[in-house]
Amino acid sequence: MQFLKTLFWALIIGLAAAFALNNWVPVEIRLWGGVVADVNLPLLLLVTFLIGFVPMLLAYYTVRWRLRQRLAASERALTELRALHESKPATAEPGDPAPAADATPADDGPLFSSGTGGRSA
Repeated sequence: MQFLKTLFWALIIGLAAAFALNNWVPVEIRLWGGVVADVNLPLLLLVTFLIGFVPMLLAYYTVRWRLRQRLAASERALTELRALHESKPATAEPGDPAPAADATPADDGPLFSSGTGGRSA
């Protein structure tokens, strides 16, 4: 797989070099105040590519850093909760029956009001 990856990048670099050599012509860029800059076409394309690529790369690394920070905080909290859970003494004896669950449903607020089926009367 590494060979294919290297071959792919070599092909891309070769195509870019061939494009640059075949299109090495000066291009006039008219700037503000009547200033005219003569820039080679491959250099102009590289600069415009980098103007679009670098901000997106920075945004990607920023989001990635934030997500790693959130993941690390979640893992720390999980470790603390596991340690807290393991340190609690067991209150029930192994032979004791499990406590019976409450058969009446809890009141969940106005969304689940009794008798109306969700409709107001």
